[in-house]
Amino acid sequence: MRLTDDWFTALSEDEDGNMIYINGRDNIMDFIKSGKFKERVEITWPYQADSKGLPSADLAKLMEEVQLTLQKAMEKDKLSIMTGTYVGNGERVLVFITRNIPAFGERLNLALKDFDLLPITIYTEKDPENEEYLDMYQMKENAIE
Repeated sequence: MRLTDDWFTALSEDEDGNMIYINGRDNIMDFIKSGKFKERVEITWPYQADSKGLPSADLAKLMEEVQLTLQKAMEKDKLSIMTGTYVGNGERVLVFITRNIPAFGERLNLALKDFDLLPITIYTEKDPENEEYLDMYQMKENAIE
C-alpha cells in the first residue's frame, strides 16, 4: 500500500450554520480496508475567530506548521494516517486513524516538544469501521476545484 498526499477541499456548515472548511485525504481506501487502523484520534485547537470563523494569518501559519510536523511524525512508518482537517467557527480539528493509541501519544509528545505549549485537546475513540472518515469522504462530491 502506498500512502499518497492527495487531498480534496469541501465546504460544509455546522449545526449553527457556520461555514466549515474540510480538507479530506483521498486514495487511502486500501488502508481503511486493511482493518489495521481501528482507532481514531481527534486533535482540537480552539482559536479566536475572525468574521469568517477563521484564525488570524499568523496563527494559521503556526497551525499549518504543527499539522505538517504531526503528519510527518505519525506517517513515517504508517503508525497513523491523517485523514482530514476541519477549520471554522473558532476551531481546527486534525483527524488521524491509528493502529495504537499509546504509541500515538508518545509520538505526539515527541513531535511537539519544540513548540510552546499548545491549547489543544485530544479525543480518542475506537472506530473499527472508520465511520468518521467514510462520512467525511462523502463530502468529496462537494469538493472545491
